[in-house]
Amino acid sequence: MVCNGCLYANGIRELGENLKHTCPFCRHPLGESDAEFNKHIMKRAAVNDPFALREIGKEHHSDGNYEGAFEYWTKSAEFGDVDAHFLLSTLYRKGQYVEKDEKEERYHLEEAAIGGHPDARLYLVTNEIENDEFERAMRHLIIGAKLGCNNSRKSLMEVYKIGHISQEELAANLRESQAAVDATTSSQREEAGRARSAKSS
Repeated sequence: MVCNGCLYANGIRELGENLKHTCPFCRHPLGESDAEFNKHIMKRAAVNDPFALREIGKEHHSDGNYEGAFEYWTKSAEFGDVDAHFLLSTLYRKGQYVEKDEKEERYHLEEAAIGGHPDARLYLVTNEIENDEFERAMRHLIIGAKLGCNNSRKSLMEVYKIGHISQEELAANLRESQAAVDATTSSQREEAGRARSAKSS
């Protein structure tokens, strides 16, 4: 995966040097049509690129082919893709192609959460609260906040308002959360964000 700051910096470099647009990761020229792009993705999937496997799974899912989505996401997850684990959890939660299975859903949520997927942590919080495991839910929120997840931070503030954590605990967690956000901040990413905002307005 390449962050938005690197994507933006690569685009600026290409413009400045009058270069053809390429992938910032592998420097391979990007396809100029959907067919070329799909051919490149299939080539990457053939060598077990987890990102490519996950993207093909997403295509199958959007076409209603849940079996295909399950197969590609399972393979992607086997290669350690945390997003694929999260997507598999949704199949088990909704019963798409597979039977609804809370145990399998939870397994994939936990694998995604361990890998740093913030939404997986939030789903686990809900799961823990439903099972009256408030302390475990709090641990997930705290870990999510420490990783810089904004939704976890907001939830922690709500928990503080109802008196389940102290002001000192909240302050300490918010400091760690801000430190995580600061660690991922760069001028390139900020510039990319401004460019994206200007494009959408």
